[in-house]
Amino acid sequence: MPQPDTDEQFAIVVVRSGGIAGLSKQWRAEPDPERAPHWRELVESCPWDAPPILPTGADRYQWRIEVHRGDTAVHQARLSDQQVEGPWRSLIDEVRRATGQDRPSGRNS
Repeated sequence: MPQPDTDEQFAIVVVRSGGIAGLSKQWRAEPDPERAPHWRELVESCPWDAPPILPTGADRYQWRIEVHRGDTAVHQARLSDQQVEGPWRSLIDEVRRATGQDRPSGRNS
C-alpha cells in the first residue's frame, strides 16, 4: 500500500454527507513537516482495505476519507456511519481539530 514519502507534504480530506438534511461538509488538513510522523501514524493505523459495511437506518452519515500526495490520492475509503470508530474516529477527529472545527458532543456529528 503506497504511503506518503517523508520528504513530501501530504493532505487528508474528510467529507461527511447525508443526515436528515442531506448536506455535505468537508475538512482538510495539511500537516506541518514536524507533525508529519504523528499524522502518518494515524493514517497507517486505519484499515484502508477493509470491506465497506452497508448502512442501516435512514438519515445516516456517509464518510469519504482521502490521503493525497500532490494531486494523487494514495488512500481512499468510503465508510458508513457505523464504521467510524477506533482508528477512523481518531483520524477524523484529528483532521477536524486541525481545521479548528472540533467534533461537537454527540456520536458522529
